[in-house]
Amino acid sequence: MPLEIAPVAAKPVLAGATERIVGSITAAIVERRLMPGTKLSEQKIADIFEVSRTLVRQALHQLSRDRLVTLEPARGASVAVPSVDEARQVFQVRAMLEGALARQLCARITDAQIAELRAHLRDEVVALSRTDVPGRTRLLADFHVVLARMLGNEVLAQLLSDLLSRSSLIALMYQSSHSAAQSQQEHGLIVDALEKRDARAAARLMAHHILAVEHNLRLDPHSTDLFAALRPQG
Repeated sequence: MPLEIAPVAAKPVLAGATERIVGSITAAIVERRLMPGTKLSEQKIADIFEVSRTLVRQALHQLSRDRLVTLEPARGASVAVPSVDEARQVFQVRAMLEGALARQLCARITDAQIAELRAHLRDEVVALSRTDVPGRTRLLADFHVVLARMLGNEVLAQLLSDLLSRSSLIALMYQSSHSAAQSQQEHGLIVDALEKRDARAAARLMAHHILAVEHNLRLDPHSTDLFAALRPQG
């Protein structure tokens, strides 16, 4: 599979070259520009970012710790290929964390924050109408991180950001049939519950949303029966 990584502007928190590479590869995965199993050539990445292979190696090691990249002796680096068990565990953790997040946020969310969420929802709708796949994918993921930041918990926001990156990789690997439009509608229902300060409904809708995404993944193992796979059809 081709290596397609577009350098992105460094954010304030991504100050150095290594962090810039990490951010760019992560964005390429989240926005579905890098597929599971894609080989990550140190030299190609070094040429793209005009840095040394040492810095690239540091970035790949960080991505490996985040479970987005796999490093193998003599084979180098590649975009991770999540297992079925890992996929299920990621979504289970998200459902637990984000259900509690929605419940807690109901007790302290402000009208200004509701307005901010409504603006985010409008941006999602615009991205959907333009068939802007990278943009809508990023916005749909960012919705969850925005909620965590509204709670004022940066540790939770970073944890969710990491889990969302892994979720995007899982969705690529297992061909999610959960549409972007469906996710956007579910986000709207969650914001409705937050605006009503209905903690029970917000938690329930959030958990349902995340588990619906998992349900629409093709996580059932493929047949290993050689005869069934190769026998003539029809």
